Amino acid sequence: MGEKVRVEFPFDVVKTIGIKNFDSEVKLLTAIELYREEKVSLGKAAEIAELSIREFLYELRKRGVEINYDLKEFRRDLKTIEGLQ
Repeated sequence: MGEKVRVEFPFDVVKTIGIKNFDSEVKLLTAIELYREEKVSLGKAAEIAELSIREFLYELRKRGVEINYDLKEFRRDLKTIEGLQ
């Protein structure tokens, strides 16, 4: 990733919510929403969340988020797999 953007939350809000890994959770939730709205690919969303694609898919499934996987992505993944052989 290139440049980063910093987002600030009031500490009392973070404390009230009680999320231990607040930064990680915000990244994950943002990535999920961007993916759900089809603004980023699965790979980019996983990168934003700082997770592997497998871990990100698990998080999507856990939250009942439908996976957007079209023919174009399938063909790109197939080329990648063929290149690994």
